[in-house]
This record gives sequence, C-alpha cells and structure tokens, in this order.
Amino acid sequence: MGMNPQNMQKMMKQVQKMQEDMMRVQEALKQETVEGQSGGVVKAVFNGHGEIQSITIDPEAIDGGDVEMLQDLILTAIKDGQAKAQALAQERMSRVTGNFQLPGMPGLF
Repeated sequence: MGMNPQNMQKMMKQVQKMQEDMMRVQEALKQETVEGQSGGVVKAVFNGHGEIQSITIDPEAIDGGDVEMLQDLILTAIKDGQAKAQALAQERMSRVTGNFQLPGMPGLF
C-alpha cells in the first residue's frame, strides 16, 4: 500500500522544515555553554556541541601537591561537562524532531 503523491509531498516538506530547524539548533548549540564541575575546585565549560571551551582550576587544588587527585578531578569535570552538553543537545533536538523518526533513519545520538 503506497503513499499517495500529495501525502508524500507533504511529508517531504515536513522533513525539509525539520532539517532547517535542526541546522538552526546546531548553530545555536555552538553559542550555548554548560559547566561540568568536580569537587567545587575544577570547572570545565563546554559548548552545546561538546567542544571544551575552558577549564578552571582553583589554586587551592594545587597546594596539596596531590597530582593524581587533581588529574581525577579534571577528568571528572570534563566527563560531567560532556554529559551535560550531550543532554542539552538531545533536549534541543527532540524539541525540533518531536522524536520523529523516518523508517531506516537512525537517531541523532
């Protein structure tokens, strides 16, 4: 049972609009930031694409001289920031797609 041409055309317009909206969201995500934290001494800022923008380390974290602990704190802040960036991107995209899936088209994430 095939789709009639009118329905097909309507669906293609919806898909085209969704693609345009997704492009706009992708552009907006470049400007948005989220902050990952660890122990209140390390902060990692990411944009909505998951690209790291900056990392801040409280000087007190260095005073103890525990390099391994500092490395763990940095890693935790980065992972936290990446997870928040991915959650932000998924949330923004789901607003556009409404979890719309075309048959045979994999999800974004």
